Amino acid sequence: MTALEEGAPYPLGATWDGLGVNFAVFSAHAERIDLCLFDPSGRREIARMPLPEKTDEVFHGYLPDARAGLLYGFRAHGPYDPQHGHRFNPNKLLLDPYAKQIFGEVRWSDALYGYRLHSPRGDLSFDRRDSAPGMPKGVVVDDAFNWGDDRPPNTPWHETVIYEAHVRGLTMLRPEIRPHERGTFAALASPPMIEHYKRLGITAVELLPVHAFVQDRRLVEMGLRNYWGYNTIGFFAPEPRYLSDGSLNEMKIAIRRLHAAGIEVFLDVVYNHTAEGSEEGATLSFRGLDNLSYYRMEQHDWRRCVNDTGCGNTVNLSHPRVLQMVMDSLRYWVEAYHVDGFRFDLGVTLGREDHGFDPGSGFFDAIRQDPTLARVKLISEPWDIGPGGYHLGGHPPGFAEWNDKFRDSVRRFWRGDAGQRPELAARLAGSSDLFDRRSRKPWASINFVASHDGFTLADAVSYVQRHNLANGEDNRDGHGENFSSNCGVEGPAADPTVRAHRSRLQRAMLATLFFAQGTPMLLAGDEFGRTQNGNNNAYAQDNETSWLDWRGAETSDGQSLIAFVARLTELRRAHPILRCKRFLHGREQPSPGVLDIAWFDERGADLGSEDWNDHKERTLTLRRAEQRDDSAVSILTLMLNPTDATVAFTAPPPALGNRLLLDTARPDEAERTLEDEMVAVGPQSAVLLLAVAPAAKRRGRAAGPKTENTGDVAT
Repeated sequence: MTALEEGAPYPLGATWDGLGVNFAVFSAHAERIDLCLFDPSGRREIARMPLPEKTDEVFHGYLPDARAGLLYGFRAHGPYDPQHGHRFNPNKLLLDPYAKQIFGEVRWSDALYGYRLHSPRGDLSFDRRDSAPGMPKGVVVDDAFNWGDDRPPNTPWHETVIYEAHVRGLTMLRPEIRPHERGTFAALASPPMIEHYKRLGITAVELLPVHAFVQDRRLVEMGLRNYWGYNTIGFFAPEPRYLSDGSLNEMKIAIRRLHAAGIEVFLDVVYNHTAEGSEEGATLSFRGLDNLSYYRMEQHDWRRCVNDTGCGNTVNLSHPRVLQMVMDSLRYWVEAYHVDGFRFDLGVTLGREDHGFDPGSGFFDAIRQDPTLARVKLISEPWDIGPGGYHLGGHPPGFAEWNDKFRDSVRRFWRGDAGQRPELAARLAGSSDLFDRRSRKPWASINFVASHDGFTLADAVSYVQRHNLANGEDNRDGHGENFSSNCGVEGPAADPTVRAHRSRLQRAMLATLFFAQGTPMLLAGDEFGRTQNGNNNAYAQDNETSWLDWRGAETSDGQSLIAFVARLTELRRAHPILRCKRFLHGREQPSPGVLDIAWFDERGADLGSEDWNDHKERTLTLRRAEQRDDSAVSILTLMLNPTDATVAFTAPPPALGNRLLLDTARPDEAERTLEDEMVAVGPQSAVLLLAVAPAAKRRGRAAGPKTENTGDVAT
């Protein structure tokens, strides 16, 4: 075997230049790092060589004549002193944090731990067994790919409609797709799926984690799988199971095909913790390379990991090299894979400094100034379980945020809870109470009524209780309060009255989602009524519980709901006021006597402060107006009736000339012009009206209608 040359400290990872491979890995506290090479099977270590040079805390070496496809790993020498945060153990093979492809998977045994797992001394003991037989290996890759004329769709934020999906579960049961491609990137961008996306009118797919992840030992021993994938071990490598032919190009081809169809690709990324778990977890990569640098440790007990994530550890983004790894990873997915955006799991954790969450943290500052990352879409999950961990609306400009208040408000309003009018009004107005600061726009609110985490939309109208026994946690896991309704029957119902009630609620909630200001996100399968049989935490269900059953899309009900969703996205595209680029506050008059946003009761009367505070009243009318390019004014009126009875609504001015665009109680009904100002809105239903009026001579502050009737609703 050729001896290692000095090489270079940058770039980090394994870089093939056509003549050899440069290896570089960071560790501030290691005394020596060995490069280990393996045969093509990954079972036999064929060479072990110390990296010969260390520059700026980066160990590096160059292997002449090495080629892409080589399997490798590292072993780190240094102090094993858990009480001072150090857990070096050269008996443990370590995956390169920058590995761009991973071969094999973790095969669990006690040898994967740096300490004797059952020792009376616990993690203070030391394990001398070689972990290499049970460890995946890094693969040296050639990143070359012919992207041709690929261009990112660059869909404006205010026109974005997101489809949240799981690469595997989306197509495992899709019959038109070849069996060996189901559940992979090849299937994600197959013609049947692209046709479905286009029919729905979505503009972006947001994929649950596709970074290489580990199957938790606890789940494996229970006969379960980590389905969602929030257990990352490789921030630069795709999950091998999602590649039908094992080639990295499969993911690139899929993204290129989606781009050609005008569809963006967002990745749900997990930089807040890693798969190594707590201080009592396995030594797979980061822990063995430099535990004290990669993880946040308790300030008064460096033996213990900070656990703001609920997953045992917290990645230390306050360390410049760890922050560099995250930035390098994000840039890599944009540059090498042409990814269009990211959704950051537990985004609050990423913004934590020693004093707590900080919208001016190093992570936010680094990403916002980066010329590559500043041009892609950025979405945060604005909470974690750490101290003061809920920060909806508290992220810096440039970020959108998952808005769980929207989900909860919509569900509570449509199940008939009292006192929901003010809260729903605030959410329909783009949650300006949360986001209208620092020049942020309504698109910053990612609105949803269901996501992967919780009930599907169909289950939210079919179950009151969670049904998670299959997860093996005695039904203790998952959200306890889902603001759901079963319409009188828990689970499947044969009664046509119950089924009709559930269908009305689903359509009403979907209409609310697509007609609200903000960015709508649709959970895959909700467009045809997918169920998880009441499991609201299906993270461990890599089976028919979580996989989309496309037979439901072929039923008459499924086809009807798909057509309804397509109609909603079509209406959203056709009427700019439904995807308004600015917050509306009821301070302008696009047409004489007509505010840009105003609220009414079912009689068409303005809502005053007493009306907003009357918890018995549940109906709501929202009117929005915007001047069109032809100088006319479009006036859209949304009437919402969450009660169990048909309610006669009076359209607010201008009442005459209204055209009924959509009635969720009669989704197949064609558009028609109303003969008078009265509209019968069915139970648990919504109606959308359009009127066209002349523009005001001057747009300015309102002088006519009551000043209390504005978009600034007190909640």
